[in-house]
Amino acid sequence: MSTPLLTPLVANICGFAGMACIIFAYAYVTGNKAANPFVQHGVNLAGAALLTVSLLVNLNPASLVLEFFWASIAIWGLIKAARSKRA
Repeated sequence: MSTPLLTPLVANICGFAGMACIIFAYAYVTGNKAANPFVQHGVNLAGAALLTVSLLVNLNPASLVLEFFWASIAIWGLIKAARSKRA
């Protein structure tokens, strides 16, 4: 019998790492006059993805929906940043 890769411990570690990413992104944009949008939205996207991994084991439907929207907004921000960089 094999051990599942996504154990509750691994899920919790992913969740805490995701939480740290989102807190870092918020502090980063708050503390910088000209924050790099790729850092801000990229770290937010990573945080949402890691929290989603955690929520796959420790299901909380409301938080899962929140992370979907958090990731969607981060992707939108990355697309806007890439378009403005090209212009």
